[in-house]
Amino acid sequence: MQSGPAPRTSISEGFASSTSEALRSIAWLREVPRKTLDALAADAMLHRLPSGSLVFEQAETPAFAQFLLAGSVELLGVRDESETLIELLQPVDLVIPAAAITGLPYLMRARVYEEAFLLLVSAETFRQAIAADHAFCRAVLGCQAAQFRRQVRTAKNLRLRGAEERVGCYLMALHQRQHRAGAVRLPIDKKEIALQLGMTREVFSRALASMAKFGMRVVGKVLEVDDPAAAAARFALDPMIDGAEPILPLPGRRARP
Repeated sequence: MQSGPAPRTSISEGFASSTSEALRSIAWLREVPRKTLDALAADAMLHRLPSGSLVFEQAETPAFAQFLLAGSVELLGVRDESETLIELLQPVDLVIPAAAITGLPYLMRARVYEEAFLLLVSAETFRQAIAADHAFCRAVLGCQAAQFRRQVRTAKNLRLRGAEERVGCYLMALHQRQHRAGAVRLPIDKKEIALQLGMTREVFSRALASMAKFGMRVVGKVLEVDDPAAAAARFALDPMIDGAEPILPLPGRRARP
């Protein structure tokens, strides 16, 4: 980590004031008993990192399980001096929990994109809670299931669509998520979007230029949709690719009658 842990008393106005409060605020942990959450909180710390901070490096062995509570974190594949965006992680989510669960090295670098608030739980305490508490285990499995399904959606998008369709569907999904007409701000830089969509910046720029004939324009970092009907007709979103993937705890075993 590049920055020390924030005090447990308060890390930001209006934000969780303690580790236990932070854990209780996570919707997909709502079925986990208070006793388990308190045990996790007792071996945890709240952490604030500014944009651009390294959360951890590829090949590091995790000392913590990390919950992203606010902000965003880039997950980056790295080879020598090159890196590529695998996913932009949004709250509330676990940052590569597979590494914390197995105790194996991270396969990606994590870097803060927008100022991030994280809850760091000792990896050993995290593993003990998974082993001891079925409700917590189901919640973590639900989180990992959502992460896996997001990666499948990404793979389908890259392999089943051409560059223009990938860009058009990305912009349409962004526009629909905002639930508004007119201008919508791009959430990340164009370079990052290009990487996320599996193309070079040059290919992305050409695809963006072609959007005008379908009633969409990107000016700077702002998307303007002049003809939503034309754009939606050309770039119909597929719920098996573009749909949301919420984190839902796996259901518990029903008692026998």
